[in-house]
Amino acid sequence: MVRKRRTDASGTGESSEYQETSGSAERTGPQRPSERGPAPQQQGTGRDRGWVASGPQQTQQGGRGGGGYYQGRGSSPQPHDPEQPFTPSQYQGRGGPQFRGGMPYQQQYGGRRGGRGMAGGRMFSPSAAGSSRPPVPELHQATQAPYQPTQPGPVQATSSRQLEMSPTEIAEPFQQLSVQGESSSTQAIQPIVPPASSSKSVRFPVRPGKGTHGARCVVKANHFFAELPDKDLHQYDVSITPEVSSRSVNRAVMEQLVRIYRQSYLGGRLPAYDGRKSLYTAGPLPFTLRDFQIILDEDDGSGTERRQRTFRVVIKLAARIDLHHLGMFLAGRQADAPQEALQVLDIVLRELPTARFLPVGRSFYSPDLGRRQQLGDGLESWRGFYQSIRPTQMGLSLNIDMSSTAFIEPLPVIEFVTELLNRDVQSRPLSDADRVKIKKALRGVKVEVTHRGNMRRKYRISGLTSQATRELTFPVDERGTVKSVVQYFQETYGFTIQHTNWPCLQVGNQQRPNYLPMEVCKIVEGQRYSKRLNERQITALLKVTCQRPHDREMDILQTVRHNAYHEDPFAREFGIKISEKLASVEARVLPAPWLKYHDTGREKNCLPRVGQWNMMNKKMVNGGRVNSWICINFARNVQDNVAKRFCQELAQMCQISGMEFSLDPVLPPLSARPDHVERALKVRYHDAMKILQPQEKELDLLIVVLPDNNGSLYGDLKRICETDLGLVSQCCLTKHVFKMSKQYLANVALKINVKVGGRNTVLVDALSRCIPLVTDRPTIIFGADVTHPHPGEDSSPSIAAVVASQDWPEVTKYAGLVCAQAHRQELIQDLCKVWQDPQRGTLTGGMIKELLISFKKATGQKPQRIIFYRDGVSEGQFYQVLLYELDAIRKACASLEPNYQPPVTFVVVQKRHHTRLFANNHNDNHSVDKSGNILPGTVVDSKICHPTEFDFYLCSHAGIQGTSRPAHYHVLWDENKFTADALQTLTNNLCYTYARCTRSVSIVPPAYYAHLAAFRARFYMEPETSDSGSLASGAAAGRGAPPGGPRATRGPGSAAVKPLPALKENVKRVMFYC
Repeated sequence: MVRKRRTDASGTGESSEYQETSGSAERTGPQRPSERGPAPQQQGTGRDRGWVASGPQQTQQGGRGGGGYYQGRGSSPQPHDPEQPFTPSQYQGRGGPQFRGGMPYQQQYGGRRGGRGMAGGRMFSPSAAGSSRPPVPELHQATQAPYQPTQPGPVQATSSRQLEMSPTEIAEPFQQLSVQGESSSTQAIQPIVPPASSSKSVRFPVRPGKGTHGARCVVKANHFFAELPDKDLHQYDVSITPEVSSRSVNRAVMEQLVRIYRQSYLGGRLPAYDGRKSLYTAGPLPFTLRDFQIILDEDDGSGTERRQRTFRVVIKLAARIDLHHLGMFLAGRQADAPQEALQVLDIVLRELPTARFLPVGRSFYSPDLGRRQQLGDGLESWRGFYQSIRPTQMGLSLNIDMSSTAFIEPLPVIEFVTELLNRDVQSRPLSDADRVKIKKALRGVKVEVTHRGNMRRKYRISGLTSQATRELTFPVDERGTVKSVVQYFQETYGFTIQHTNWPCLQVGNQQRPNYLPMEVCKIVEGQRYSKRLNERQITALLKVTCQRPHDREMDILQTVRHNAYHEDPFAREFGIKISEKLASVEARVLPAPWLKYHDTGREKNCLPRVGQWNMMNKKMVNGGRVNSWICINFARNVQDNVAKRFCQELAQMCQISGMEFSLDPVLPPLSARPDHVERALKVRYHDAMKILQPQEKELDLLIVVLPDNNGSLYGDLKRICETDLGLVSQCCLTKHVFKMSKQYLANVALKINVKVGGRNTVLVDALSRCIPLVTDRPTIIFGADVTHPHPGEDSSPSIAAVVASQDWPEVTKYAGLVCAQAHRQELIQDLCKVWQDPQRGTLTGGMIKELLISFKKATGQKPQRIIFYRDGVSEGQFYQVLLYELDAIRKACASLEPNYQPPVTFVVVQKRHHTRLFANNHNDNHSVDKSGNILPGTVVDSKICHPTEFDFYLCSHAGIQGTSRPAHYHVLWDENKFTADALQTLTNNLCYTYARCTRSVSIVPPAYYAHLAAFRARFYMEPETSDSGSLASGAAAGRGAPPGGPRATRGPGSAAVKPLPALKENVKRVMFYC
């Protein structure tokens, strides 16, 4: 290794990853006002406007498509008869007791979704909570006004009843959560979390009884009963000096201490240690404060004698952990989860696997837990298992699941680079792009040297040299004599460097950089790869993780037996006993709903079988109109006549499916080069408009043929169409254009129909007005999601999306809005905005208000009930998301009309959990689908669910491959007083209304649509970089957002984020994201 005293070797030819560009005026468009400056006028409404939108919001929101099922295709939607008879009393449902007070506060609300929060963990330790927090706003329960369908005027004012508050639970007085009036002098709603004064202030809704609908059955869950110990638990504070950041070093120090002093000073106790500041024991230690000196032998890889380090360890009694309250909580006699007790038990059960395996988050990995699989580009997958202790109705439960993740292969660096670049590295010199790719892949990776025999010293890579190895020299004495790196290695180690034209690895810090030739370095085993995987790697990893239910169940059971919790010395010390049997859980299979199709089709109604159906003999319930369309072909290998024939087949399929679709395009298909996408789109669009404008017509649709591997083309095209031209488009991959299968064309027709304002199907129960708490009075259903940038993208914004139903009682059409917000910010900042305008005074706007106005225009009625499905929130974020976003919903409603507060039900949808449900008998064909998974509609609200709160698991979809993951729904607020049956049935039935396929889907469609919209909006930010391939029809669904940084955002420390380019009004009101 060579140490260079001073260097200016920074990477050359490497452009900045995120560059500031000047956006056009449209990019700062009307949708999203700045947090600091006054907002554009179109964003909100004036103080006297109420339900009337200002500016372009007055555009009719009904969409181009669709007549009623009873009026024939193509007619415009009619407002529903407000005098339709109904009996509100039968839909009231049962509700839990009143909730109380405010919410706990957490400083860091960013981070990845479904993060590492403790099971049930929505409370925070005193050390993190702080002591000087201002009072929390109080959440009021909206009361339900009697529905008066004949009254066209404003909703009758209702008084908000103040919630009952226990003085023992609330330390400080709460200021009332008053909705800021439009005369408020507030400059803007700042993107901060209102802090709470007590971690016990607010109660989530209590379970309103268990559901009874559906066919009863028994399923098995990957939860293992954990017997609550009958021990006296103690917590001790640990201080280790000199302080080190490495948990592994801390653990080594504590292991040494226990090894030496367990039988003497520790009184024979075996403590559990969290690797940081806390130590736990089953029973007291013989002291309350003691100082230890520990000498640790450390191997620095030099091959010489081990280095000794001395540490001072101070152990001090901190608290006694009371398990009585945990028992009360599990029995349902106490509302708050005792987080400290749960945390101790979790730490105890993690002690042994942490010593045996490599911990990553809540999972443990080892090359010995299963065969390694190559993922390509120098990565491999390791098998492992997830483990978490959870409070459930059956008591404490240990959730165990199988998992796999990517690790860097422990290869010589030269071999790693060869795999990474996927070519013979000797064939040509490294390009600038190669160097950037190598640098990004290797930065932060730990390597060991191989040129010094047994001396395998380890280093962490910080970069690459700008010069080739043959050009690198360094001073060898004070007189300035220099020696080349090549010469030094030859003379000192007898090692001849072969790759002299390659750069060296830079290790250490910038002040004292050290250089190592790549060929003397090998990657150290056991380093997880945390950056984004490419498409090939994702596919390879999915193949590894994809297991049929029976195989997964067997692996989980084998893992539990292998972990041998009954022999775990820590579990035995603390008296924790883990069952080795999967939990047997009562479940119910909810029936599929009847679906309505158009009366002119042979099949007017349809009952799905095992979560799926098809469009044979059916016509869309509201066929959209496409009178004017064009086609552009960006695939070089698709001839014009092939593109033309494909478009004709697609147009015919749209007609057969029930749309009004012109068979002839406005202009013949145009072939264009992918690198000329913007010019081709705009020129062709304007050519078409020259023909259509004299006839006072609009261009309804663009059909696009894309190459199978099209890089950033898809994203560029969607950005230009949706934010510049105001045109909906349908992309089709070359492989499907050549195949031209009827099934594919039918699926594409479904997508086109909703993009032009039509409806594919609706629930029969919706039309007959018999969906409890939805069809009895105008109800709007929201879906919301926030997608975060991938690890390594340090300055990319997060993207929030909100969709809302625009039809009632059908609740099938959803308009969508998107916005960019601060990096990894989970709270949706643009739900409600208030700002000062110099001319017009206080203005309000935001996504909720715009969607409420849009609903009113489309249906002729104001929503009198709100159901809000929120995706992507981990348990540790429940409180602050509810507090912030419910407050925003309240303010948005009040800004439309004084005292307008429709009752809200706020439900979190979670997919990133590790609960899996298995059939009780895998050989019983009546209890499994074709893939071996449990039947669609299987719902569980007992045993493995929360001891007291309103949550349930629902597997609403049929499995295709692998093991189905049920969605977990957790109700955080419920002013509509849903019964368990009403909410479970509504959620399951909505899963059959997803527009893009004739299958029930795994999460409720509004949440799914919000995810799609947020996903789409990332293309608006970063059009120039994508290696993810097309997301066109037929491309794999559910992949991550495209890579690369935004074109103009500020760093993570800045509050300002460049707004997304505004969606055009005609795009905004249809399901453009489908």
